[in-house]
Amino acid sequence: MKPATAVGIGLGLFGILLSAMMEGTSPAAFINIPAVLLICAGTFGATLASVGMESMKKIPALYKRVFSTEPLDIPARVDLLVSLAEQARREGLLALDSRIGEIDDEFTRKGMQLVVDGTDPELVREILEAEIDGMSARHHAGAAPFEKAGGFAPTIGIIGTVMGLVHVLQNLAAPSELGPAISSAFIATLMGVGAANVIFLPVANRLKTISTEEVELRTMTLDGILSVQAGDNPRLVSDRLSSFLAPLERTAGEAQGEAAAPLEKAA
Repeated sequence: MKPATAVGIGLGLFGILLSAMMEGTSPAAFINIPAVLLICAGTFGATLASVGMESMKKIPALYKRVFSTEPLDIPARVDLLVSLAEQARREGLLALDSRIGEIDDEFTRKGMQLVVDGTDPELVREILEAEIDGMSARHHAGAAPFEKAGGFAPTIGIIGTVMGLVHVLQNLAAPSELGPAISSAFIATLMGVGAANVIFLPVANRLKTISTEEVELRTMTLDGILSVQAGDNPRLVSDRLSSFLAPLERTAGEAQGEAAAPLEKAA
Protein backbone atom coordinates (compact mmCIF):
# COMPACT_ATOMS: atom_id res chain seq x y z
CA MET A 1 0.00 0.00 0.00
CA LYS A 2 1.75 3.16 -1.27
CA PRO A 3 0.30 5.74 1.19
CA ALA A 4 0.68 3.50 4.24
CA THR A 5 3.47 5.58 5.80
CA ALA A 6 1.59 8.86 5.41
CA VAL A 7 -1.60 7.26 6.73
CA GLY A 8 0.27 5.78 9.70
CA ILE A 9 1.91 9.08 10.66
CA GLY A 10 -1.38 10.93 10.28
CA LEU A 11 -3.20 8.34 12.37
CA GLY A 12 -0.55 8.56 15.10
CA LEU A 13 -0.80 12.36 15.30
CA PHE A 14 -4.60 12.23 15.24
CA GLY A 15 -4.64 9.66 18.05
CA ILE A 16 -2.40 11.82 20.24
CA LEU A 17 -4.53 14.92 19.74
CA LEU A 18 -7.79 13.04 20.16
CA SER A 19 -6.70 11.44 23.43
CA ALA A 20 -5.62 14.86 24.75
CA MET A 21 -8.96 16.39 23.80
CA MET A 22 -10.86 13.55 25.46
CA GLU A 23 -9.03 14.39 28.69
CA GLY A 24 -10.08 18.01 28.37
CA THR A 25 -6.88 19.49 26.96
CA SER A 26 -7.33 22.08 24.23
CA PRO A 27 -5.23 21.60 21.07
CA ALA A 28 -4.24 25.25 21.44
CA ALA A 29 -2.30 24.28 24.56
CA PHE A 30 0.21 22.46 22.33
CA ILE A 31 0.94 25.56 20.26
CA ASN A 32 4.20 26.74 21.76
CA ILE A 33 6.42 28.61 19.32
CA PRO A 34 9.61 28.54 21.47
CA ALA A 35 9.26 24.78 21.92
CA VAL A 36 8.71 24.24 18.20
CA LEU A 37 11.72 26.40 17.39
CA LEU A 38 13.88 24.55 19.90
CA ILE A 39 12.90 21.08 18.65
CA CYS A 40 13.21 21.95 14.95
CA ALA A 41 16.44 23.96 15.16
CA GLY A 42 18.08 21.82 17.82
CA THR A 43 17.28 18.51 16.12
CA PHE A 44 18.28 19.83 12.69
CA GLY A 45 21.55 21.20 14.00
CA ALA A 46 22.50 18.05 15.89
CA THR A 47 21.60 15.86 12.92
CA LEU A 48 23.52 18.11 10.51
CA ALA A 49 26.58 17.87 12.74
CA SER A 50 26.26 14.07 12.69
CA VAL A 51 25.66 13.24 9.03
CA GLY A 52 26.85 16.30 7.09
CA MET A 53 25.15 18.65 4.65
CA GLU A 54 25.12 16.25 1.68
CA SER A 55 22.95 13.76 3.57
CA MET A 56 20.64 16.54 4.78
CA LYS A 57 20.08 17.74 1.21
CA LYS A 58 18.63 14.35 0.33
CA ILE A 59 15.93 14.48 3.03
CA PRO A 60 13.14 15.97 0.81
CA ALA A 61 13.73 13.31 -1.85
CA LEU A 62 13.75 10.59 0.82
CA TYR A 63 10.44 11.81 2.24
CA LYS A 64 9.00 11.70 -1.28
CA ARG A 65 10.34 8.19 -1.72
CA VAL A 66 8.80 6.99 1.55
CA PHE A 67 5.39 8.47 0.78
CA SER A 68 5.16 7.55 -2.91
CA THR A 69 7.19 4.38 -3.53
CA GLU A 70 5.38 1.85 -5.70
CA PRO A 71 5.28 -1.76 -4.43
CA LEU A 72 7.86 -4.01 -6.06
CA ASP A 73 6.38 -6.37 -8.66
CA ILE A 74 8.34 -9.53 -7.87
CA PRO A 75 6.07 -11.91 -9.86
CA ALA A 76 6.60 -9.79 -12.97
CA ARG A 77 10.38 -10.04 -12.48
CA VAL A 78 10.10 -13.82 -12.14
CA ASP A 79 8.07 -13.98 -15.36
CA LEU A 80 10.67 -11.87 -17.17
CA LEU A 81 13.58 -14.04 -16.09
CA VAL A 82 11.75 -17.26 -16.93
CA SER A 83 10.91 -15.93 -20.39
CA LEU A 84 14.57 -15.01 -20.91
CA ALA A 85 15.59 -18.50 -19.81
CA GLU A 86 13.14 -20.03 -22.29
CA GLN A 87 14.46 -17.93 -25.18
CA ALA A 88 18.10 -18.54 -24.24
CA ARG A 89 17.54 -22.29 -24.08
CA ARG A 90 15.70 -22.28 -27.39
CA GLU A 91 17.73 -19.79 -29.44
CA GLY A 92 20.98 -19.27 -27.51
CA LEU A 93 22.29 -16.44 -25.34
CA LEU A 94 23.10 -14.14 -28.27
CA ALA A 95 19.41 -14.08 -29.19
CA LEU A 96 18.74 -12.15 -25.96
CA ASP A 97 20.64 -9.13 -27.27
CA SER A 98 17.51 -7.87 -29.03
CA ARG A 99 15.52 -7.94 -25.78
CA ILE A 100 17.98 -6.10 -23.54
CA GLY A 101 16.76 -2.69 -24.67
CA GLU A 102 13.19 -3.65 -23.70
CA ILE A 103 14.11 -4.34 -20.05
CA ASP A 104 13.10 -1.41 -17.84
CA ASP A 105 15.10 -2.36 -14.75
CA GLU A 106 18.67 -1.09 -14.98
CA PHE A 107 20.12 -3.84 -12.77
CA THR A 108 18.53 -6.63 -14.83
CA ARG A 109 19.53 -4.93 -18.07
CA LYS A 110 23.15 -4.63 -16.94
CA GLY A 111 23.28 -8.27 -15.85
CA MET A 112 21.83 -9.55 -19.12
CA GLN A 113 24.25 -7.38 -21.11
CA LEU A 114 27.14 -8.98 -19.23
CA VAL A 115 25.73 -12.41 -20.03
CA VAL A 116 25.27 -11.65 -23.73
CA ASP A 117 28.80 -10.24 -23.88
CA GLY A 118 30.13 -13.61 -22.73
CA THR A 119 31.39 -12.49 -19.32
CA ASP A 120 32.56 -15.26 -16.99
CA PRO A 121 29.77 -16.30 -14.56
CA GLU A 122 31.90 -15.63 -11.49
CA LEU A 123 32.72 -12.16 -12.76
CA VAL A 124 29.03 -11.53 -13.46
CA ARG A 125 28.26 -12.53 -9.87
CA GLU A 126 31.01 -10.29 -8.47
CA ILE A 127 29.90 -7.26 -10.49
CA LEU A 128 26.22 -7.62 -9.63
CA GLU A 129 26.89 -8.36 -5.96
CA ALA A 130 28.99 -5.19 -5.83
CA GLU A 131 25.98 -3.33 -7.27
CA ILE A 132 23.76 -4.77 -4.54
CA ASP A 133 26.24 -3.91 -1.78
CA GLY A 134 26.61 -0.36 -3.11
CA MET A 135 22.84 0.13 -3.21
CA SER A 136 22.48 -1.21 0.32
CA ALA A 137 25.18 1.17 1.59
CA ARG A 138 23.49 4.15 -0.08
CA HIS A 139 20.16 3.20 1.45
CA HIS A 140 21.73 2.87 4.89
CA ALA A 141 23.21 6.34 4.53
CA GLY A 142 19.81 7.67 3.47
CA ALA A 143 18.12 6.35 6.60
CA ALA A 144 20.86 7.72 8.90
CA PRO A 145 19.53 11.32 9.22
CA PHE A 146 16.13 10.08 10.35
CA GLU A 147 17.65 7.66 12.83
CA LYS A 148 19.86 10.40 14.25
CA ALA A 149 16.95 12.84 14.44
CA GLY A 150 14.89 10.18 16.22
CA GLY A 151 17.61 9.92 18.83
CA PHE A 152 18.26 13.64 19.25
CA ALA A 153 14.68 14.99 19.30
CA PRO A 154 13.66 13.56 22.73
CA THR A 155 16.90 14.79 24.30
CA ILE A 156 16.46 18.25 22.80
CA GLY A 157 12.93 18.19 24.20
CA ILE A 158 14.25 17.41 27.68
CA ILE A 159 16.68 20.32 27.37
CA GLY A 160 13.73 22.55 26.56
CA THR A 161 11.82 21.28 29.57
CA VAL A 162 14.77 21.91 31.90
CA MET A 163 15.11 25.42 30.49
CA GLY A 164 11.40 25.99 31.11
CA LEU A 165 11.62 24.71 34.68
CA VAL A 166 14.56 27.01 35.35
CA HIS A 167 12.35 29.89 34.27
CA VAL A 168 9.57 28.62 36.54
CA LEU A 169 11.87 28.44 39.56
CA GLN A 170 12.97 32.00 38.92
CA ASN A 171 9.37 33.17 39.22
CA LEU A 172 8.11 31.36 42.34
CA ALA A 173 6.86 34.69 43.68
CA ALA A 174 3.84 34.41 41.34
CA PRO A 175 2.09 31.16 42.37
CA SER A 176 -0.86 31.75 40.03
CA GLU A 177 1.45 31.51 37.02
CA LEU A 178 3.25 28.34 38.05
CA GLY A 179 0.71 25.92 36.56
CA PRO A 180 0.70 27.33 33.02
CA ALA A 181 4.48 27.82 33.13
CA ILE A 182 5.16 24.22 34.14
CA SER A 183 2.71 22.97 31.54
CA SER A 184 4.47 25.01 28.87
CA ALA A 185 7.84 23.68 30.00
CA PHE A 186 6.82 20.07 29.37
CA ILE A 187 5.53 20.82 25.85
CA ALA A 188 9.11 20.62 24.53
CA THR A 189 9.56 17.08 25.83
CA LEU A 190 6.20 16.08 24.38
CA MET A 191 7.10 17.49 20.98
CA GLY A 192 10.55 15.90 20.98
CA VAL A 193 9.32 12.44 21.95
CA GLY A 194 6.33 12.72 19.62
CA ALA A 195 8.41 13.81 16.62
CA ALA A 196 10.91 11.00 17.20
CA ASN A 197 8.40 8.19 17.60
CA VAL A 198 5.69 9.31 15.18
CA ILE A 199 7.74 10.85 12.36
CA PHE A 200 11.52 10.33 12.36
CA LEU A 201 11.88 6.70 13.47
CA PRO A 202 8.91 5.40 11.40
CA VAL A 203 10.38 7.04 8.29
CA ALA A 204 13.82 5.53 9.05
CA ASN A 205 12.28 2.09 9.51
CA ARG A 206 10.28 2.45 6.30
CA LEU A 207 13.43 3.33 4.37
CA LYS A 208 15.12 0.23 5.80
CA THR A 209 12.17 -1.92 4.78
CA ILE A 210 12.24 -0.54 1.23
CA SER A 211 15.99 -1.23 1.10
CA THR A 212 15.53 -4.80 2.32
CA GLU A 213 12.85 -5.46 -0.29
CA GLU A 214 15.01 -4.07 -3.10
CA VAL A 215 18.03 -6.09 -1.97
CA GLU A 216 15.91 -9.26 -1.97
CA LEU A 217 14.58 -8.45 -5.44
CA ARG A 218 18.06 -7.88 -6.80
CA THR A 219 19.37 -11.04 -5.15
CA MET A 220 16.59 -13.01 -6.81
CA THR A 221 17.35 -11.28 -10.12
CA LEU A 222 21.03 -12.22 -9.78
CA ASP A 223 20.12 -15.88 -9.27
CA GLY A 224 17.85 -15.73 -12.30
CA ILE A 225 20.49 -14.12 -14.52
CA LEU A 226 23.07 -16.76 -13.58
CA SER A 227 20.51 -19.49 -14.28
CA VAL A 228 19.83 -18.01 -17.71
CA GLN A 229 23.56 -17.90 -18.40
CA ALA A 230 23.98 -21.52 -17.29
CA GLY A 231 21.18 -22.62 -19.65
CA ASP A 232 19.04 -24.10 -16.87
CA ASN A 233 15.64 -25.54 -17.64
CA PRO A 234 13.02 -22.73 -17.51
CA ARG A 235 10.83 -24.80 -15.20
CA LEU A 236 13.71 -25.17 -12.74
CA VAL A 237 14.40 -21.44 -13.01
CA SER A 238 10.75 -20.74 -12.21
CA ASP A 239 10.78 -23.09 -9.22
CA ARG A 240 14.00 -21.58 -7.87
CA LEU A 241 12.84 -17.99 -8.20
CA SER A 242 9.40 -18.76 -6.79
CA SER A 243 11.08 -19.39 -3.44
CA PHE A 244 11.44 -15.60 -3.18
CA LEU A 245 7.67 -15.14 -3.47
CA ALA A 246 5.21 -15.13 -0.61
CA PRO A 247 3.01 -18.28 -0.47
CA LEU A 248 -0.07 -16.35 -1.64
CA GLU A 249 1.82 -14.96 -4.63
CA ARG A 250 2.99 -18.46 -5.56
CA THR A 251 -0.56 -19.76 -5.33
CA ALA A 252 -1.83 -16.95 -7.54
CA GLY A 253 0.86 -17.67 -10.10
CA GLU A 254 0.04 -21.37 -10.16
CA ALA A 255 -3.66 -20.59 -10.56
CA GLN A 256 -2.93 -18.35 -13.54
CA GLY A 257 -0.81 -21.07 -15.08
CA GLU A 258 -3.57 -23.66 -14.68
CA ALA A 259 -6.12 -21.27 -16.19
CA ALA A 260 -3.90 -20.64 -19.19
CA ALA A 261 -3.20 -24.33 -19.87
CA PRO A 262 -6.61 -25.16 -21.44
CA LEU A 263 -6.31 -22.12 -23.70
CA GLU A 264 -2.88 -23.25 -24.86
CA LYS A 265 -4.22 -26.72 -25.64
CA ALA A 266 -7.17 -25.28 -27.51
CA ALA A 267 -4.84 -23.14 -29.56
